[in-house]
Amino acid sequence: QVQLVESGGGLVQPGGSLRLSCAASRTIIYTMGWYRQAPGKQRELVAVNSGTTTTYAESVKGRFTISRDNAKNTVHLQMNSLKPEDTAVYYCYAFFSVRGYWGQGTQVTVSS
Repeated sequence: QVQLVESGGGLVQPGGSLRLSCAASRTIIYTMGWYRQAPGKQRELVAVNSGTTTTYAESVKGRFTISRDNAKNTVHLQMNSLKPEDTAVYYCYAFFSVRGYWGQGTQVTVSS
């Protein structure tokens, strides 16, 4: 079992920045990352790191940066130049052993 705890969401104006963090209860050997779900929409990939491979959604490339600290079992998402369409609940994701795990989600709202 793996528990994932997110932090760092909140309300920010368009063009602003936020940094999300996720702490895992045990070492994740392979995949950690972030997904998001806006109201009325399906959950979508934002950024995922699998070892040496990082994948970003086209809509966040150049604005968001994912980073991992494997010694601390954490993953971060630095979000810059935020837009209203980035408003969503952001979920931390980790794949461990034979299954994926989700955090409880943290709300990010981009509004003036």
